[in-house]
Amino acid sequence: MVDVSSPEPQELYLNRELSWLSFNGRVMEEATSKRHPLLERVRFLSIAADNLDEFFMVRLAALKNQHDRNSVRRSLDGRTASEQIEDVLKVSHQMMGRQQAIWRNLRKSLAKEKISLIRQDEVSEAEKDWLMGVFDRDYFPILTPLAIDPAHPFPFIPNKELVIFLHLENPKTGEKLDALLPIPNQLGRMVELPLELSPNGHQRFITVERMVLLCLQHLFPPFDLIDFSTFRVIRDSELDIADEADDLIQTFERALRRRRRGHVIQLKVYKKISKENLEILKRELRVKDEDIYKVDGLIGLADIKGMIPKSRNDLQFTPFETRYPERVREMEGDCFAAIRKKDMVIHHPYESFDVVVRFLQQAARDPDVIAIRQTLYRTSRDSPIMKALIEAAEAGKSVTAMVELKARFDEEANMRWAQDLERAGAKVVFGFVNLKTHAKMSLVVRKEDGQNKMYGHFGTGNYHPDTAKIYTDLSYFTCDPAFCSDMVKIFNTMTGYAEPQDMKHVVVAPYQLRNRLVVDIDNEIAAAKAGKPSGIWMKMNSLVDGPMIDKLYEASQAGVPIDLVIRGICSLRPGVKGLSDRIRVKSIVGRYLEHARIYAFANGKPLPHKDAKLYISSADLMTRNLDHRIETLVSIINPTVHQQILSQIMTANLKDRVNSWIMKSDGTYEKMRTTKRSFSAHDYFMNNPSLSGRGSAILDEAPLSITLDRRRK
Repeated sequence: MVDVSSPEPQELYLNRELSWLSFNGRVMEEATSKRHPLLERVRFLSIAADNLDEFFMVRLAALKNQHDRNSVRRSLDGRTASEQIEDVLKVSHQMMGRQQAIWRNLRKSLAKEKISLIRQDEVSEAEKDWLMGVFDRDYFPILTPLAIDPAHPFPFIPNKELVIFLHLENPKTGEKLDALLPIPNQLGRMVELPLELSPNGHQRFITVERMVLLCLQHLFPPFDLIDFSTFRVIRDSELDIADEADDLIQTFERALRRRRRGHVIQLKVYKKISKENLEILKRELRVKDEDIYKVDGLIGLADIKGMIPKSRNDLQFTPFETRYPERVREMEGDCFAAIRKKDMVIHHPYESFDVVVRFLQQAARDPDVIAIRQTLYRTSRDSPIMKALIEAAEAGKSVTAMVELKARFDEEANMRWAQDLERAGAKVVFGFVNLKTHAKMSLVVRKEDGQNKMYGHFGTGNYHPDTAKIYTDLSYFTCDPAFCSDMVKIFNTMTGYAEPQDMKHVVVAPYQLRNRLVVDIDNEIAAAKAGKPSGIWMKMNSLVDGPMIDKLYEASQAGVPIDLVIRGICSLRPGVKGLSDRIRVKSIVGRYLEHARIYAFANGKPLPHKDAKLYISSADLMTRNLDHRIETLVSIINPTVHQQILSQIMTANLKDRVNSWIMKSDGTYEKMRTTKRSFSAHDYFMNNPSLSGRGSAILDEAPLSITLDRRRK
């Protein structure tokens, strides 16, 4: 058993915030990989920049709130809030500098491919005329010039909104004017110039702020521009919801209004901003020196995704057409018939999310369907799933929707959908104030041969058709009465607060999930001590829960080989002598975002094996998932589905080299060396159909072979 008091916490665990920054660094470095097409490298850099903005809005904001409250709380690795803030700012500033360096190199590569980002002084006369017309039509009615003087107080600057700080002069009178020109986020950032006007045949872009400077006379006649600089703020975007809230909708509406005016966490300014202007911003925005970052390049690198021309497919990933499961196709699109034939797992994005949508659309339109129950955490603005639920309710079916309002940055969309569902006649439940509902489930009750038959869907990802195109997730369909009965009990927990009892194949956080995993790890420990085969394979997004890390350390010390595929945060230290010698951690970062959660235990046989205990889950091994959320851990007992998840999906993840980074005990990561013959899990899944979605699954098909080299180099 690990003694947490000795050695020191920092020797046992890695800091969560720094581990997240390390993950974002891996995403950022994908922007330098020649293995990816050029425009995909631009996209990776955009994603990394956007991720870092959200990190400041949420994680750094939370640390600053702890610090401001003089909280004595320490992180798992023993750091105070102020110590973490200092380390986070140091690493994040280095990361922002690295991002700008990568962007400069990408711009050179883009120019070689005839894609250019230009300044206003590089615009041709023909392009200038075109931009003037676009400005007058699309921008002039929206932009609001704001003078700064005693009669015009400093305005509120919205989160992530770019602002131009202007010094102007009237050439006739010599009058000076300081002004701000906010660029609303809704306008977009990159303006694509017509290719036929390009003087050099390049696909040319100009930022909105550069176009505005070109057209400044339209906004500030008769003033001339003397000097300008740009800046942008990041605001605290955490929601503070009181546990005793009496009306959840009203409480969230108030909290969202407060979030829009959250205090400034970061101020980014152009490096050449004048000292006087910077002092004005510091005073008016109430920011400290430590929260200011001077940018040598483009402020708001997340916006460079707007420089990906649709016409340049040659510089993007080869389009991949998702497969539609053969079994559903054989049943002429009848999802219920396909599920009745045999349980199946749909592996997104390699297999189409349309199956999930069709499942609910069919339920909405089927006269024999009498009830639908659905959890909703994140979904798209134009969600076909929400429309199907509304259609079902309007058709008189019993529809119950568990809508989670605490889905970060989707709160407003979820409130609107909840109101639409209620108007259609659905029963809408918002769950618990102090528990977030993160489980992904659909339950359909259908009248067949005079009896009610249930069809269930468990997911590891959200009911979001857009993210399902880039997130790797699992959708498990079953009509097994035991699984569906478990699902009914979980829904009853969410709507009626009844703790789920006598569960057969599904366990639920915060009630039984943690204990089930601990029992399974203990069984592997006992097997290893008895000299029997043992092993643990896990795939998740994050591992930060202290007790679960301690239990894995204990298993390693007992001789259990453990392989973890953790995309993002990992507070466990692998490969530490006497502590975690037998634990290996890898992170897969590539074309698709790894999102599925899989937990496998050898159960007395060498992994992979048909007798292994296997689960899929909505939960990562984070304290919030295990103790403060409604989450599911679903046993996989169907032989075909079991083989697909363990011997195909999980094995491919462990076998992958092309997209893999190996974690060292100090928390750093090293990209695995590759050759042209190296295995890529993403390529494999794009080119090989899954087992359970076939018309007739072949159980004796050879699984992927895998050899895990457990030697430390």
